[in-house]
Amino acid sequence: MEPLRSLGRSGLRVPALGFGAGTFGGRGELFGAWGSTDVAQAREIVARCVAAGVTLFDTADVYSDGASEEVLGAAVKGRRDEVLISTKAGLAGGTSRSALLTAVDKALTRLDTDHIDLFHLHALDAATPAEEVLSTLDDLVRAGKVRYVGVSNFPGWALQRSLDLADRHGWPRYVSHQVYYSLVGRDYEWDLMPLGAAEGVGAMVWSPLGWGRLTGRIRRDAPIPPGSRLHATAAAGPPVADDLLFAVVDALDQVAAETGRSVPQIALNWLTTRPTVGSVIIGARDVVQLEQNLGAVGWTLEPEHLALLDRASHRPAPYPHFPYERQEAFAALNPPLVGTRERR
Repeated sequence: MEPLRSLGRSGLRVPALGFGAGTFGGRGELFGAWGSTDVAQAREIVARCVAAGVTLFDTADVYSDGASEEVLGAAVKGRRDEVLISTKAGLAGGTSRSALLTAVDKALTRLDTDHIDLFHLHALDAATPAEEVLSTLDDLVRAGKVRYVGVSNFPGWALQRSLDLADRHGWPRYVSHQVYYSLVGRDYEWDLMPLGAAEGVGAMVWSPLGWGRLTGRIRRDAPIPPGSRLHATAAAGPPVADDLLFAVVDALDQVAAETGRSVPQIALNWLTTRPTVGSVIIGARDVVQLEQNLGAVGWTLEPEHLALLDRASHRPAPYPHFPYERQEAFAALNPPLVGTRERR
């Protein structure tokens, strides 16, 4: 069992792997394609996760139109003190004071609990002043309905402004940022990772297998296999160029052959080694798939394997970062947090 990690600069301790309950419920076209886990199946998944030390469960009010929260709440009944529940709101109704107060009360009802351990804003609501959002979150924390707060999919400027306002007014600081990060999607490293490191905001990684592309089933010059959720959901997820995808898959195949680990286990393990990453959110439609993903921790990739994966997944830096990648004088003043910005 992996030791717990501090999430950002907070007292909240989380496992290296968390479980994403997006497969619970199965309502709607998008989430129905993710999975349709019912309560009985969810209880089995929760029990296996807890036994393996995966005690963080993440959901959102928009997942299956609330059914994910309902199934998760039923699945953890009787063992609520053993788990951490993370949920999100604000994507559908915004983050005004009224919307947040209503969303939290509804989430508590669906989850059948008296508190949310970690509450995230699912997206930036540019129409609502940050002061209104933060003061409302302060009220929710003081009322005991929410323990810690975080954000998801925020641009760096908005996260930094909110942190500054929280410090100025004594409101709760965001301790986590749910972000897309994978071997085929490393944009997080350029601005959000340094911000998280400097400000003590830990990353909770969503879609760590590149929206299902790094399962080991997607292959060069072959159709997407039957049963892959990419058939129904590719257009809704992060885009990935074929040349990048297959360069990474080739590297993963090489590491798999040399380590005896599976492709998804290697991709997940790589993420757990990255700076600022608190928890990598895995998913599973059933216990068999869950067992495969749980095997991603408890071992360490060799330095040469990490270097191989870094090289295969590297892409040229965007401005204003490329001078720091390509010129020694810039790099000496601002060295990268991760050894991936090799000069080309």
